[in-house]
Amino acid sequence: MAKIRVYELSKELNISSRELIDILLTEFSIKVKNHMSVLEEEDAELIKEIFEENKDLATGNKENGSGKSIIDEYEEELDESVNAKKKKNKKNAKNENITNEESVQEKEVKDIEEIIIEIEDTITVKDFSDKLDKPINEVIKELMFMGVMAAINQELDFDTAEKLGEKFNAMVVRKEDTSGILEQEEDDDEVGNEKRPPVVTVMGHVDHGKTSILDAIRKAKVTATEAGGITQHIGAYTVNVNGEKVTFLDTPGHEAFTTMRSRGAQITDVVILVVAADDGIMPQTAEAINHCKAAEVPIIVAINKIDKEGANIDRVKQELTEYNLIPEDWGGDVICVPVSAHTKEGLDTLLEMVILTSEMEELKADPTRMAKGTVIEAKLDKGRGPVATLLVQNGTLNTGDSIIVGSTYGRIRAMFDDKGKKIKSAGPSIPVEVLGLSEVPDAGDRFNVVKDEKTARNMAEKRKDKLKEQNLSTNRVSLEDLYSQIREGKVKELSVIVRADVQGSAEAVKQSLEKLSTEDVKVRVIHGAVGAISETDVTLAAASNAVIIGFNVRPSNNAATLAEKEGVNIRTYRIIYDAIEDVKSAMIGMLEPEYKEVVLGTAEVRATYKISSVGTIAGAYVLNGKIVRNSDVRIIRDGIVVFESKLASLKRFKDDVKEVASGYECGIMVEKFNDIKEGDLIEAYTMEEIKPKHL
Repeated sequence: MAKIRVYELSKELNISSRELIDILLTEFSIKVKNHMSVLEEEDAELIKEIFEENKDLATGNKENGSGKSIIDEYEEELDESVNAKKKKNKKNAKNENITNEESVQEKEVKDIEEIIIEIEDTITVKDFSDKLDKPINEVIKELMFMGVMAAINQELDFDTAEKLGEKFNAMVVRKEDTSGILEQEEDDDEVGNEKRPPVVTVMGHVDHGKTSILDAIRKAKVTATEAGGITQHIGAYTVNVNGEKVTFLDTPGHEAFTTMRSRGAQITDVVILVVAADDGIMPQTAEAINHCKAAEVPIIVAINKIDKEGANIDRVKQELTEYNLIPEDWGGDVICVPVSAHTKEGLDTLLEMVILTSEMEELKADPTRMAKGTVIEAKLDKGRGPVATLLVQNGTLNTGDSIIVGSTYGRIRAMFDDKGKKIKSAGPSIPVEVLGLSEVPDAGDRFNVVKDEKTARNMAEKRKDKLKEQNLSTNRVSLEDLYSQIREGKVKELSVIVRADVQGSAEAVKQSLEKLSTEDVKVRVIHGAVGAISETDVTLAAASNAVIIGFNVRPSNNAATLAEKEGVNIRTYRIIYDAIEDVKSAMIGMLEPEYKEVVLGTAEVRATYKISSVGTIAGAYVLNGKIVRNSDVRIIRDGIVVFESKLASLKRFKDDVKEVASGYECGIMVEKFNDIKEGDLIEAYTMEEIKPKHL
């Protein structure tokens, strides 16, 4: 079968090879790579006939008298020709050998159609050329045409690689990120339909009887094993209450609770707040209340030590109202249960309230899925290596499972329950101690079971790299950058922690700041107390993304060091009005600015030029004002706005210009719009920002 090359046909038609290639690709859908590509004689004859009918085909898709384009008239004939050729080729392939030239051409077309390149966020020029199977100089040349000057080892971002792939008829897709899928699974709302035990945290002031109550519930002397009778670590215990399991977490005060929440771990379903009837609400009790409110966890108040002299239950309830915790018998919604850990009075009622509250929360889980949950505590044991206490929140954890925990990983070699008994599996809301991790994880780290240890190791390495990047780029909120963060949707309100030298000053500062709140910007004082700024304040600020304001007080050395490490903003003042003015200024910066449209100019389209590889360019005359490059534009046709976009380019003759004034002609190209017609009006405009000057 006779063949003809593209450059030979272009000579016969008296047009350039480049023009002929554009026409073949755009009008005939014939894929050719360059001027040396081979065409079938049947196709070549058909193209010659079309060119004889229309001598000016190279300048555009002209129309005949009937209003149909020449290409439209011959489209059916071309399709028939192509289909006939395919049938003939298929028959010939079975009965006789195909020439080398034909097989090479078909292979090239097949390769062009099937090239799919998977990359991550970036890829080097060399790796990209290897994936394309193209010489490196061709890739660099195309990058230069795109305006990108890149060396062989320079990295390209995904968008650049995607555009470059189009030049070589290749599709660039983002490589599937398994760690991203894992993160999505962690945030999955479909937790299951089976009921799970509630997880209860016991909190309160030191020596108010938190562990004693838990000890009485478990009927075991936990305090006997603790140094000085004070809880030194986080313990997790499962008990049976009327045939139902309840998991209790005993924490040293509130600090660990905050640390977990600062890492995004929300593991507690109910909080039992222990208050001594003879002591009332103390500083750590107040801080625990603020932590629970910030975490939005249901609170049950256990008024302990009612058997001691000086116990005053009503006084405790009165003090609770000062923190907006109104007891049920006083018309509120907070359950208060008088108990005695010593005589075990009221403990049954307390447990019934826990079960009732958890039933109202409708706690569900799916034991059949792969396990996920949170690290409660972790340590390095000399004999056993890294040991972690995990709380399974969903699914079932089994011995031998491969897990990823934060930025570490491992395979579970052994698993123990809260009584030290070796077990093989643990379901939802069950705490277990596990062996087999590569490193000691942090309290509050999330864990997930994955298919194998290799996958877990790869994910852990990716997380470590990501963590390094975040540590370099992450900054906590400060009064200076609140405006930029509110614009990006990162901050919805201004959270503040107030510390003062005396209670009166603390209350005055707190009330003054809260009065600044408006409908658009809220000021929320999440904690106010007397004394120096402590490490606890910094930890709470880090967890709640808050600013610490100190009035006549200074941070301790440890607090200042921790604040610098966590990136927490501490402001100290001696005059209350200075503090109010600073916060007020920050709030004004947080207000959304108003925008006003300003019309820059209008241009009329006098002619249009279609370029196959670029798009439609409008030859326009500026009627009034000026047309500015990169401005927003709208296309107006017969008084109706048909499209809004941005200017892609603005030229005077062959030169790019910044603006074109009234009375001058210019070339205009609009982003993502090629249906420009003669007589259209192009209106250029901009949106001016009007910043608010007062609340």
